[in-house]
Amino acid sequence: AVMAYDRFVAVCNPLLYTVVMSQKLCAMLVLGSYAWGVACSLILTCYVLKLSFHGFNTINHFFCESSSLLSLSCSDTFINQLLLFIFATFNEISTLLIILMSYVFIVVTILKMRSASGRRKAFSTCASHLTAITIFHGTVLFLYCVPNSKNSRHTVKVASVFYTVVNPMLNPLIYSLRNKEVKDAIRKLMLKKIPFHSTNLK
Repeated sequence: AVMAYDRFVAVCNPLLYTVVMSQKLCAMLVLGSYAWGVACSLILTCYVLKLSFHGFNTINHFFCESSSLLSLSCSDTFINQLLLFIFATFNEISTLLIILMSYVFIVVTILKMRSASGRRKAFSTCASHLTAITIFHGTVLFLYCVPNSKNSRHTVKVASVFYTVVNPMLNPLIYSLRNKEVKDAIRKLMLKKIPFHSTNLK
């Protein structure tokens, strides 16, 4: 959501970017994001510590996921499930609303641009972030829309791989594609391969 706002300021108000996105505001946005994330995690963890577990329990997941852990408890998990639902719903809806609103304004601004080079530059500014959030939010929405049944547990585990492993691994690659040197290196690599195939055909 913070990155979407940053793209919104960069595309819609490029001349005022350094004024609007000051170092103080950037620091506050980053600290606010981390503080909210830590607060949510601590609250959920504190309530999980109050639960009781008996006997030998194996979590049916490849990591200690909250919903899989709650299903093993012999205590009443109503409060835990309610808190998990509230935090997950609030975080997902609020961030998606900010992202969608930012990109609506960005698209409107891009469509108003007269020069093709300006549109291309504005689109390249947003392309990497759009790719990353599509993978992340797409898998998160899919994961929490799947019914929590025995038949869907395998699907849930596979889907959670994307937002816990695949997305963080792809992020450096996605954002490095904006780098001019990386683009030039890929272009050179592609051009080297084309003549090689053409000489074989002859």
